[in-house]
Amino acid sequence: QVHVVESGGGLVQPGGSLTLSCAASGSIFRLVAVGWYRQAPGHQRELVATINAGHGTNYADSVKGRFTISMDNASKTGYLQMNSLRPEDTAVYYCNVMAYTSSRVQDWGTYWGQGTQVTVSS
Repeated sequence: QVHVVESGGGLVQPGGSLTLSCAASGSIFRLVAVGWYRQAPGHQRELVATINAGHGTNYADSVKGRFTISMDNASKTGYLQMNSLRPEDTAVYYCNVMAYTSSRVQDWGTYWGQGTQVTVSS
């Protein structure tokens, strides 16, 4: 059983910053990748950023230079540092984790969290 829980969302003024966390627990042997996605009302879920151990990071054009993704295998946690926030960043942010659940390479899966609301408004 694997659980993924996001935290760190909230209300922030334009230009402000937030750091989202994504904690994976349960049968996690090692994180392979973490992805952050967001979904605004009336819009489809979109990719924000991904990080893959040994393969670097990838960002949506709309957040490049403002957001930074990272992950820590020791704590089984992913992060999304968001700076210079804009009203159009308002959305529910979801974390997706790809992880090995044992030392066997065939034992892996992807897991979603329940989402955390980010609202950027004055």
